[in-house]
Amino acid sequence: MDAVPTMVFDEVDSGIGGAVADIVGQKLRALGEKRQVLCVTHLPQVAAQGHAHYRVSKAASDGVTQSAVQLLTPKQRQEELARMLGGVEVSSEARAAAKRLLRDAG
Repeated sequence: MDAVPTMVFDEVDSGIGGAVADIVGQKLRALGEKRQVLCVTHLPQVAAQGHAHYRVSKAASDGVTQSAVQLLTPKQRQEELARMLGGVEVSSEARAAAKRLLRDAG
């Protein structure tokens, strides 16, 4: 093991999409086989490649902003990827694409 057991990537996918995002996701997944990798992403192609998927959310109440982190179940993960693909209204097509991304990720 080298001197960097944990790597954190924030917005590593900025300015990319499509096939390039898929390749970046694959590279991060391979890196995660040898060390701990944490990646903040808004791209479903990258998120689908993760060994685990956490949703981070923020909510403001009475002038105080709180963050929450939730480990997603496989079903929640598929739904989150569909939301990332399709927006507010999640369609059956977006759900099918999310299922395909997860299946192809391995």
